[in-house]
This record gives sequence, C-alpha cells and structure tokens, in this order.
Amino acid sequence: MSGASGTPYAAAVLRGLLDAGESVDLVVSRASRLTLLDETGISFRDAHWQDDLREWLARGADGKPGSFDPDIDRVRHWSAGDLAAGPSSGSYPAKGMLIVPASTACVAGVALGLSKDLLQRAASVTLKERRRLVVSVRETPLNGQTLRHLVTLDDLGAAVVPASPGFYAGATHIQDLVDFVAGRVLDAAGVEHDLYRRWKGDLGGSRTTDN
Repeated sequence: MSGASGTPYAAAVLRGLLDAGESVDLVVSRASRLTLLDETGISFRDAHWQDDLREWLARGADGKPGSFDPDIDRVRHWSAGDLAAGPSSGSYPAKGMLIVPASTACVAGVALGLSKDLLQRAASVTLKERRRLVVSVRETPLNGQTLRHLVTLDDLGAAVVPASPGFYAGATHIQDLVDFVAGRVLDAAGVEHDLYRRWKGDLGGSRTTDN
C-alpha cells in the first residue's frame, strides 16, 4: 500500500487474495498509514498490526464495521523502513507484487528504480526477477510526467491497472464498485475470484439476477 486515496481498494484486494488461499506479505508505507487514518479512523501500528488489520478488513467500503470476517493468519507484515526484510531480496519466494493503491510518487519511484523504502525495493526486485507486478494507480488528472512513468512501467513488464470502476457489472452499492477494481487487479495478477459479474456478451445482462 502506498499513500494514495483508495484504502477500500487495498482492503478488497487483500480479502480477495486471502479468500483465494494466497499468503500475503504486507507492506504499508508511512504515507498510506496517514491515508488509512484519514479515510477510516484506524491507526496502523507495527506493534498491533494484526488487531488493526483485522479491524480494517472487517469494514465495508462504506465504513460499516463487521461487514466481513477476515482470516489474516496467512498475512505477514513487514515495516516499510525494513530494507532487510524478506521481500527486499530476489531469493525470497514470491509470485509477484500488487501495489494498491499506487500514488504518483510511488509510481515515479518504481519507474526510476529507486529503493527509498521497502515498497519501492520490493517492486524493483519483482521487476528484476521477472515476476508479475501490478500497479493500481489512483490519481486524477494525470500529468505528462506521471503518464511517462506509467509507460515506463508498462515497458518494464508491469501491468498498470487504474482504479477506474466499471458499471456494466450492475453495481448497486459502493462496495460493488470497489470490488470491480479489486477484481481487475486480481485478474492482472492471475488470481481467481468472484468479486464482480463478468461480461458475457449480453447487453442489459447487468439488470438480470443471474450473476
């Protein structure tokens, strides 16, 4: 997680990974902790990260507590300042990396190959090891510099997935729109899920009860 607005997207992706049986190495940047506090009122603390993560993932996109019952046993948290952490090395086993949400500062750092924190270092490792990197940028409008950085990431093999909800899936709630973006992120990562109704070629299909 980087510091862009969009913590509900990150929560939905995390829940989707865990529901798919994946193990997760979680890195929460310093800036994203401020965003999480602002958007949810939850302080993400290293010493109490399990309690804080469980409280956060249990909330829906509308902020209602108790909307989900997350099992976080397969999550391992690494401090963003820990450059000796497992994900900082190419020999650490990983399938890939998802940055959700990705701020323009994070996009720039990864595109330029910087390693100012564990998030950027892990992204550089993911690229050099030719693993799957998915970057879900959440910003608007985008200036030319950021657009060039996104093209660089695409050239390096990363999948750029803007946090842009689609409406053909028949969304009726804010959680549906969040889950659509999360589902597209998981699609790019090759993770199976059932977060949104897929297009089947039937116009008006979103207005039926058949999901």
